[in-house]
Amino acid sequence: MQEAPFPLGSNSRPRILVLSMRDIEFHVSRCYISEFENCICSFDDVDLFKLPYVKRNFTDKVINNVARKFFQISSSDQIFNLFNERHSLNKEYDLFFFICQKPIDLLYLSSLKDWRSRCSKAVCLLDEVWLENFDKDQIQLAVLKKFDYVFMNLSSSIKAVANTIQKPCVYMPSGVDAVEFCPYPLQPQRSIDVCNFGRRSPTVHQSLLNLGEQDNFLYMYDTMKSLAVKNLQEHRTLYQNIVKRSKYFIAYRAKFNRGGEVGVQQEFGIRFFEGISGGAVILGTPLQTETFTQSFDWSDAVIELPSDATNAAEVIADLNLQPQRLKEIRKNNVVNSLLRHDWVYRWGQILDTVGLSHTPKMAQRRAYLQSLADMAVQKSS
Repeated sequence: MQEAPFPLGSNSRPRILVLSMRDIEFHVSRCYISEFENCICSFDDVDLFKLPYVKRNFTDKVINNVARKFFQISSSDQIFNLFNERHSLNKEYDLFFFICQKPIDLLYLSSLKDWRSRCSKAVCLLDEVWLENFDKDQIQLAVLKKFDYVFMNLSSSIKAVANTIQKPCVYMPSGVDAVEFCPYPLQPQRSIDVCNFGRRSPTVHQSLLNLGEQDNFLYMYDTMKSLAVKNLQEHRTLYQNIVKRSKYFIAYRAKFNRGGEVGVQQEFGIRFFEGISGGAVILGTPLQTETFTQSFDWSDAVIELPSDATNAAEVIADLNLQPQRLKEIRKNNVVNSLLRHDWVYRWGQILDTVGLSHTPKMAQRRAYLQSLADMAVQKSS
């Protein structure tokens, strides 16, 4: 059994062990996960274990698919462990942390043979568990019983998960690297008129396409079907630069264009946090939920543009005639992101819950975030 290598964030006296899937999963939606992991490594004492990429032949892929299916129907990792390398830890840690985007990700916990026995506390950040899919997901979710706490950003699903695993499930909204998204101190020119990535409204999209054809107007949107990226960090950096150069940013609730129970479940994802952090003006529909209001409780955090609207061009034209209002919106968005929604605050919530102290580097980051917020206020006055 080989000892686990720690290529990033390795420390002589690490207190945190983070298990990362960044080298085996490259879907664009996982970029923010890599970002959060990087932030934790920058302001805490961390060993980051990156599950190694394994080039598989056809037979390996078949076996791996069988192992995943078996896990989905039984929560057993036996087949997976027979054909995949497992690593042994040689240190003790105060906290094990794992970001699980989808329930199937829990299968990969077994790649670290003794993660539970070597760590005093264990926390999982569970990204997406929808009530619509809960009946088939709950078998896999049984693995979460090994954790002390589960943090979730889908508030409506918390009760169902907690009842299944009989462990504390805590609401925690998404966050963002507010330093990297922040337009200060550089203050780049906002040369992109509208940024609209991810799920989109056909009517709003068509309206903006028409505007781009008729005027000196740059509308940026994604055009590819495949959503795999070559490098998670490089894509995130590009995205950060796009957002802080955008005047307007489209954001709607999670999976807004789907029916079924997902369509009924009112949740919001990371898009809102990304848009405000770059100082863009958010166009979309604010959710009428307590969790949304708590996160975005300042004036004009979201400018109303329903997903079935056909007048996007008129809304933007009207806003463009109100430069002082736009200036105030951008300032408030940036300041609130810096002082409330950076990953350091989310990590602080986790540490407080498990009873671990904050680090000096966390205090330094909070001080720097405050200095950027002060700069945003000063530059906007």
